Amino acid sequence: MATYSQYQPQKFDNFNTPVQVWKDIEKYIPKDKVIWCPFYNDGKHKLIDLKYNVIHKNEDFFTYQPDNYDLVVDNPPFSIKKQILERLLILDKPFILIMPVSTICYKYFKQYKDKIQIIVPPSRYNWKPEKYSSATFDCLFYCYKMNLEKDIIFIS
Repeated sequence: MATYSQYQPQKFDNFNTPVQVWKDIEKYIPKDKVIWCPFYNDGKHKLIDLKYNVIHKNEDFFTYQPDNYDLVVDNPPFSIKKQILERLLILDKPFILIMPVSTICYKYFKQYKDKIQIIVPPSRYNWKPEKYSSATFDCLFYCYKMNLEKDIIFIS
């Protein structure tokens, strides 16, 4: 079985998220809220295509914060997910992040143990990076302060 550690995130860490990924969880993302999508990549965020009210600027996540936003929804660079989670804990805003399944096992993630809800995708996503036909690991949607109806939701 391939694992996240075999993926070498420092080399392959910045991909656009296919629109189908966001469609899979569309019913869990509120349409009436302002969503900050801080991880810019090439600037083409699919939540904009799905008609969400999105703040998506080419700014440094660690130094910039929009004046008015309700939640963060994005696919962060996995190689710095620890630092991203630390900053999000300080910001204390609701979020939905796509991250590897293994994230839940890290010591730094334990501070979220009573606050996280999980959405399990219907299958492994294909990010289609240039050198790979699909990801070598599974991802989950990690949700914080989203008040979902269950703590673990399986999408079929």
